[in-house]
Amino acid sequence: MALFLSTYDNKVDRKGRVSVPAAWRPALAQNGFAGVFMFPSFKYPALEGSDHGWIAEMSARHEELEPFSEEAESLALIFADSHQLAFDPEGRISLPEPLMAHAGIADRAIFVGNGRTFQVWEPTRWAAHAAQMRERARTRGLTLPGRRPGVEAPR
Repeated sequence: MALFLSTYDNKVDRKGRVSVPAAWRPALAQNGFAGVFMFPSFKYPALEGSDHGWIAEMSARHEELEPFSEEAESLALIFADSHQLAFDPEGRISLPEPLMAHAGIADRAIFVGNGRTFQVWEPTRWAAHAAQMRERARTRGLTLPGRRPGVEAPR
């Protein structure tokens, strides 16, 4: 299982190519595809990214929805808007224009680890969002839930 940690600020060249964090590439190069899956966030001006395993899991969960329901049709946009982006020999991906436009990315991109997934943000938007999240966590006293009895920690 891939685990995406930390935050990386990388340059985007004039062709829309950006280096994926080197620490993440081995986890992303599993299941026969060396690259990432990305789609526009439903919630933020950012991109959602994952490995093959996570997007396959989302597909399986989508199949559990009632066919042709509003929920199924709306959430199918995850797949319709997804881009399968292969690494070039230097570990870069080429961001398609619709993804760059959604996130407002021009010359820099921030890769933000979210555990099993990651996001890609325009740097000033990320800074504002991160400050907002920290303040919300602080004022609300948010914490992660404790471990459930009988559930072992991942190794």
